[in-house]
Formats: sequence, C-alpha cells, structure tokens
Amino acid sequence: VQLQASGGGTVQAGGSLRLSCAASGRIYSSSIMAWFRQAPGKEREFVAGIRWSRDYTYYGNSVKGRFTISKSNAENTVYLQMNSLKPEDTAVYYCARGSTVSTISTEFFSWGQGTQVTVSS
Repeated sequence: VQLQASGGGTVQAGGSLRLSCAASGRIYSSSIMAWFRQAPGKEREFVAGIRWSRDYTYYGNSVKGRFTISKSNAENTVYLQMNSLKPEDTAVYYCARGSTVSTISTEFFSWGQGTQVTVSS
C-alpha cells in the first residue's frame, strides 16, 4: 500500500487546513492509519490515529480539541482537519499505516512522502 499525502500549505495563526492521505491498494480492517509531524531539528511526533475498521480515534496531547482525524473507506483516504492552528504546528506532516494502536513512529511500517504545513504568526 502506497500513501500519498496532500493539502499542506501556509496559513495564518488561528486558521485551518485539511490534509488528505490517499492509499493505493487494500487497507486491511485491522490497520491503524495515523498522522505524524516533524519540525526542523525535532523528533517525529505523533499527531492522531484512527482504526480503519471502526471510528476509534486517538490524539497527541498537543492537538487534542483542535485537530480531527477521519476516514473514508470508500475513497481509501484518511483526513486530518486542523483548526486553530498555531505557529508551533509548523512541520512536515506524514501519514502512516500500522497494525497496532500506537504513538511510536517505529511501529508504523508504511509512510507517505510528507506535506509541509507552515503557520505564520
């Protein structure tokens, strides 16, 4: 399964963006789809995850209440709606696929190419 992330861009603080991650090929029902982000000079950080077969979602503490992860099984796509964006949300955002509910990047085995999100103050 290949993952293609899109939707990044530049937005002012307080604004919104929606990222998309389109998957080619079958996503097994047990899969976990997730978003991570990495800012320059920082480690990759878990943002949000969703179980493919259910609506179970989980979030990193820094984005709770502002970001929402969702999916379209018909379109084989995962979304990340980002509201109330802050300058500290600036990073390259990656989508990933794993098989375990986890926040650890090494437990995800398929990665998209990343999309840049820049939030200006």
